[in-house]
Amino acid sequence: MTPNDAAGAAPGAPEGRPGLDGTVALITGGANGIGAAVARRLAAEGARLVLADVDADRGTALAAELDAAFVRCDVREPADSRAAVAAATDRFGGLDLAFLNAGVASGCGLDGDFDPELYRRAMAINVDGVVYGVHAALPALRARGGGNIIATASMAALTATPFDPVYGANKAAVVGLVRALGPNHAAEGIRINALCPSFADTDIIGPLRDHLEQTGFPILDVAEVVAAFMALLAADGTGEAWYVVPGREPGPFRFRGVPGPR
Repeated sequence: MTPNDAAGAAPGAPEGRPGLDGTVALITGGANGIGAAVARRLAAEGARLVLADVDADRGTALAAELDAAFVRCDVREPADSRAAVAAATDRFGGLDLAFLNAGVASGCGLDGDFDPELYRRAMAINVDGVVYGVHAALPALRARGGGNIIATASMAALTATPFDPVYGANKAAVVGLVRALGPNHAAEGIRINALCPSFADTDIIGPLRDHLEQTGFPILDVAEVVAAFMALLAADGTGEAWYVVPGREPGPFRFRGVPGPR
């Protein structure tokens, strides 16, 4: 069963849109920020959740609030991603949706302050975590006859990011991965897409918040990211990168075709 095939109208589901009753969703980085906000929305619409995070205190508390399962998961470790998927299949009988959301700012410059440890940490969480999550989720989704993988990327993947080039490279890698994987699994009924929010009001923008406020750059409300997530989930495309920016309807970014051989 895929989320769009879920039977019944979920509480609060917009008229005409299928409900998510019975949908089983795994959310990495699910204890805080965008992950926690999406978890609350999915739970309100009838989904059964596994929250995966390194923040055991907040994750456990949110799981209790939402009648969800919590599993401590360091997405840098392939075994942890496999264990998170196993928690979904063991407790709820399968997996329909994997929201691979865990991410960090790099805090790493490439000039004199370059720190290889910070660089490897950002690469491992932001890129490896998605790769391991996809690898772990695919067999479970296949066993259900299809489903969804949504990875959190960033507008930093779609434009230059001079304030954190390593983060921009991480998120561009996620978009490149999603664009390549989408067509590969479409025939199995598995959609793989990326969500690309701009600066959202979460802890990750902490070091930039003062600068953004001083320059008048709009900070994206997390509720807008949740709405974009739900719109992406209800759509039918695959291999897409959906932008989420203040004042615009979210939608798939239209990449220009690359020049071909003559």
